[in-house]
Amino acid sequence: MRFVLYNIRYGTGVGPGFHWPIPFGGYFRRTRKNLAKITQFLKAKEPDLVGLIEVDNGSYRSSKSCQAAYIAEEMGFDHVYRSKYPHSSLAQRVPVLRNQGNAFITSLDIKDHGFHLFRNGVKRMVLELEFESFTVFLVHLSLKYRHRQYQLRDLHALFAEVDGPFIVAGDFNAFWGDKELDLFLAATGLINANRDGEATFPSRKPHRQLDFILHSPEIRVTKFQVSTVQLSDHLPLVCDFEMNGKA
Repeated sequence: MRFVLYNIRYGTGVGPGFHWPIPFGGYFRRTRKNLAKITQFLKAKEPDLVGLIEVDNGSYRSSKSCQAAYIAEEMGFDHVYRSKYPHSSLAQRVPVLRNQGNAFITSLDIKDHGFHLFRNGVKRMVLELEFESFTVFLVHLSLKYRHRQYQLRDLHALFAEVDGPFIVAGDFNAFWGDKELDLFLAATGLINANRDGEATFPSRKPHRQLDFILHSPEIRVTKFQVSTVQLSDHLPLVCDFEMNGKA
């Protein structure tokens, strides 16, 4: 089974032009052309499951359409999207921001899905998909170290309700290094699929591991790769895995 995790930066692209004519001005550009390139990359990887961080759900950037829905339709997959912000958040009342979230895209049969909220931070959403043989969570943790630690605590409590193998993946924003996760991994028993600690950010010259695929011991990773494609400021993770000897 193949899982691709990708922070696509709302499809806004990378490069020197991203900061022209003002710093981070690229966040306000149309995304159609770059999103088509991202879609072609994902199709070429032939995944069973895709976790997308930083998805535009219908602002003017994406011509009022959901980027996850577009990619899913092009791949013939189903998708599940959710805003990163709770309904009470100020971000839900701000144009563009209210259309920002995360999504799953999959060809697998979804048994159930759920949405959970962290108690701290601005980005609070946790997406959960349950399949026949495993469960997967998608997160985008806070930029603040203290809030990230609170969010990891909430994740640990959430896992207690999971029956069977599971994966938690996403942009953990571990700016202090992967050592941030040592206590979390020890408490949960989860294993980092990125055994060599390959950097995922920034894509032009990566030197930080911000994006993670963590899995329970019942899951065995058969192949892992950080792809060097530069369509976002993050690099995508490609993970092949199996359970109980079945791919």
